[in-house]
Amino acid sequence: MPSAIKIFCKNNKNSQDFELGTTLSRICDEFKPILTDKPVCAVVNNRLEGLGFRVFSNAQVEFFDLRSSIGRKVYMRSMCFVLFKAVEDLFPGTLLTIEAPVSKGYFFLLSPPEAGCDPTPVTLETAQALKARMKEIIAEGHRFHRIEAPTPEVAQLFRDRGLPRKALLVEGLGRLYCHYYRLASTVDYYYGPLVPNTDYLGAFDLVKYYDGLLLRLPREDGKLPDIVKQEKMLQAFREDHRLERMVGVSTVGELNELVRQQREHEIIQVAEALQEKKISRIADTIAQRGNVRVVLIAGPSSSGKTTFSKRLSLQLMACGLRPQAISLDDYFVDRAHTPRDENGDYDYESIEALNLDLFNTHLQALLRGEEVELPRYDFPTGASVPSGKRIRLEDNTILILEGIHGLNPLMSAGVPEEVKFKIYVSALTSIKLDSHNYIPTTDNRLIRRIVRDYNYRGTSARDTIARWASVRRGEDRWIFPFQENADVMFNSALPFELSVLRSYAMPLLETVRENCEEYTLAYTLRQFLMYFEPIQSTQLPPTSILREFLGGSSFHY
Repeated sequence: MPSAIKIFCKNNKNSQDFELGTTLSRICDEFKPILTDKPVCAVVNNRLEGLGFRVFSNAQVEFFDLRSSIGRKVYMRSMCFVLFKAVEDLFPGTLLTIEAPVSKGYFFLLSPPEAGCDPTPVTLETAQALKARMKEIIAEGHRFHRIEAPTPEVAQLFRDRGLPRKALLVEGLGRLYCHYYRLASTVDYYYGPLVPNTDYLGAFDLVKYYDGLLLRLPREDGKLPDIVKQEKMLQAFREDHRLERMVGVSTVGELNELVRQQREHEIIQVAEALQEKKISRIADTIAQRGNVRVVLIAGPSSSGKTTFSKRLSLQLMACGLRPQAISLDDYFVDRAHTPRDENGDYDYESIEALNLDLFNTHLQALLRGEEVELPRYDFPTGASVPSGKRIRLEDNTILILEGIHGLNPLMSAGVPEEVKFKIYVSALTSIKLDSHNYIPTTDNRLIRRIVRDYNYRGTSARDTIARWASVRRGEDRWIFPFQENADVMFNSALPFELSVLRSYAMPLLETVRENCEEYTLAYTLRQFLMYFEPIQSTQLPPTSILREFLGGSSFHY
């Protein structure tokens, strides 16, 4: 066996020999990669690892700091552990639960240890005490220990510490051994790496936010972002959390237990029924207003907007209205006039990719009672062509306009506000891995998109992942700033959906090769999906929003 290994540092573009088993921290010290901030993690042969990881073979290594999305996730997990330790130190037995990523931070609740108890409202004094204790923990310079042990021992450790959901999660992996983390006397589990020690942590804030806590962390430039009020989004998350607690499935470990007992139909039927009930209530609200002529439906990529609009149309018909759907995608400008992003690729997320003048001309003509011929965007040729479809609004007709820019004021600038009803649709993943590990909604949507793009557009997982960063930048600029302007926010995520998507997404992700940059995210998503017991899609109703991505829908797309 060789006693030395060769490491190529992608940051510096040079190689160096190291002893077998050298840690990434030591390798980083030797290479001294030029980064804006201190490195917090690394990618080894396109797999994310913590800096305590030991390298035993020749490898390519790239280090990341807080300026990267990878680094910020490592920082976030580490700060969550510090918060958990602060709660354990000051309020022994109190349960800490991450509820949602909102308001440029992460919202947590505190609850009594007794099962089924409502959360305890957080006081200003409690928030201040926890923040002070977090600062002390960071200043003490504790190491984050990653410990491998037999899975039964780890599960029992968590049960002894009053963390049964973590025990369910690690048991569900079906592995002989698993890991956990220790910070001084506090133990926890995280599905991604942490920083080596608290010396790597600095900027943060912890404030009272409604009845809970908002943990604020630095953005790309290292500064704390301003708090953005997102009451509607927080409410959407909390409605689903109440349902999950009611049926006893708020974490993946509990969901997996239901699947192993062959009772997954219970959560499927309840969740699908709840979504239909919400859509029915939205339709009732629109009908009761009486003066609504235009329903604007917006949301980020892979939110299920199209299926939602079709289900809403059925409910509006049940209210005596005649919905007329128009897809904003048909108003794309010719591809030759489509703006390009910073990489030179076509930027279909930009509002400038749409022919706003034509759209507003048609919209106002329709509201005046005139007839218009709708355009059709021919995706293969990239050209706007006449559709031959002419429409006119009758007395009880209501326009349904669906597209990512639906809530942007530029889309309906000439339409009086009183005749509009605005709906924001997004897949706000509410189920959590466990009480301290939330599931990023962007990961959920990306998995949906990978499956859909392969099924309907013949796009590989690698190509979808390569495009995702540009999609996300477009959402941050053109979609998210307008979400709180909606009259209603609809959460299209289903608590069981990743268990269904697993069987579809895994083989697609496995086609991404290790020598591709996209492998890092593909591998991370594969490891993440392994937490879920698979559920067969045959149990889904034909009107399910998931059918938009999987196929088998009773709707025509």
